[in-house]
Amino acid sequence: THTRTRTRTRTHTRVRAHASERPTFAVVGAGWGGLGAAKALCEALNTLPGSPAADVILLDGMPDPTGATPDLTPTGKPFEAGTRGFWKDYPNINALVAELGLKESEVFTPFTGSAFYSPDGLEATAPVFGDAVELPSPLGQVFATFENFKRLPVSDRATMAGLLAAILDLYRDEATFEAYDAMTAAELFERCGLSKRLVDEFVAPTLRVGLFKDPSELSAAVSMELLYYYALAHQTAFDVRWIKSRTIAESIVAPLAERLVDRHALDVRGGCFVTGVELDEATGQASALTYVDTREKDADGKAAERRIEGLSGVVLALGSKGMRAVVGGSPALAAAAPELARAAELGGIDVVAVRLWLDRYVDTLEPANVFSRFEGLCGAGGTFFMLDQLQKDSEELLWGGEGEAPQGSVLACDFYGADRLMAELDDEGIVELLLKELLPAAVPAFEGASAVDAHVRRYPGAVSWFSPGSYAKRPPLRTAVGNVVCAGDWVRMGEREHGAKGLCQERAYVCGIEAANALLRSCAAGPAGLRAAPHAVLPVRDDEPQVVLGRQLNKALAEAVAPLGIKPPWLA
Repeated sequence: THTRTRTRTRTHTRVRAHASERPTFAVVGAGWGGLGAAKALCEALNTLPGSPAADVILLDGMPDPTGATPDLTPTGKPFEAGTRGFWKDYPNINALVAELGLKESEVFTPFTGSAFYSPDGLEATAPVFGDAVELPSPLGQVFATFENFKRLPVSDRATMAGLLAAILDLYRDEATFEAYDAMTAAELFERCGLSKRLVDEFVAPTLRVGLFKDPSELSAAVSMELLYYYALAHQTAFDVRWIKSRTIAESIVAPLAERLVDRHALDVRGGCFVTGVELDEATGQASALTYVDTREKDADGKAAERRIEGLSGVVLALGSKGMRAVVGGSPALAAAAPELARAAELGGIDVVAVRLWLDRYVDTLEPANVFSRFEGLCGAGGTFFMLDQLQKDSEELLWGGEGEAPQGSVLACDFYGADRLMAELDDEGIVELLLKELLPAAVPAFEGASAVDAHVRRYPGAVSWFSPGSYAKRPPLRTAVGNVVCAGDWVRMGEREHGAKGLCQERAYVCGIEAANALLRSCAAGPAGLRAAPHAVLPVRDDEPQVVLGRQLNKALAEAVAPLGIKPPWLA
């Protein structure tokens, strides 16, 4: 166990960093991207406890971004905004867990299977692929799942072959990638010959819970990236595990934040909303930022306005909604870095998170489950997780801790692309939809189960939307302003591109590290930065030989026929 993190706060109006003082870095946003950036900066610059060489300030609107304060419902039960898995190819997060002195067996569950349900019942199951003899991809996936599709005929599954050819073509060159990005995933699937049934019953539900939108609203390029990274790169790529007890914030973020605060002088400011970034007129570099501190009130009773000056660098670890707020209050930054203004125009995805505490236990085939093709979803992607199965060794904590006797199953249910759902149903309606329609239709044992307690939260525009044509508008790792960098799973990483793709904790964390490394490499930290070694980044597993060969042959063929005006049929 670890002690609770001490969040450092400052009550004065200005934080100045003159030429003789320490370099000052502001990390805006405390998700995985912000945490990765804060870690890389703190560990590179503040190597001696008690003698920091730089001020690293992490700002976030959450009251306590450190994870030390549990997120509770009004009735005192634990809550987490969205249930997120940890896939096989998360090398950097796995390394972080080890670095913190945590045992993977105590933080994560074993790898688990998952199940897909429709109004017709069980559609398919995804096994733990590592339990089977590993074969080259995609043969290993084909053999491991041959009996797992309960309704989808082999003839429909075989039509996936056309998409494999497009995936080999995806990275042929920048123009090819952008051509796929301009296309919807639905268009690509049709051109590649995927059967309507394969798309409707398996591929579309997978994308709705992987990229949180219907294929008709997603970039074909990013959809292929996701399917390759999570399912096709290796037989075991789809193997996933979950947090074994409490939440991600309490299990991983809290010990990380404690370490950074105590050993590396991280200054964490929760309840703080950045309102603008200012540029120095002489240098064109970011020199100050303003924020509203909801923890303090001014004389009028409003949230206090605060300012940080003398900045050496800024990491914008924000999604499109947060980027819109910051860039909207930063006219000089928007003019100097128009790429940030374009990113701020991109849309976000609405999410609804629900937790149910039932009056009985319900057994399910798998602890992780996907809803598919239910009209009641209103076009959203839906998942439900049996937390009492995933966290069975600490089940009483799901009910609020000591003295709270478990009464039944505890479910985390998430809806993505939930704009219609949010507009048409109130919180009670969403709970009723789950208990009366979705859950009993998927697993009949839910019939008659009641909720002892329930809690619903809505997050409008909270998740990155990889819409068709959005690639060029996504923020770059390095911006036109030399000491402003971006972090997050939607960021284009350029020459620092990583193998983790899509909406992905690993990608966001790695991008945060690379954003901090970019500042360190540019010597934005001054003399201290010159002596700071960049944080290491681990790659995902290498592509398998048959994939490498396939890409080489595809590129050679495409270049040979290009002078004749011949393109792949799905790009013609």
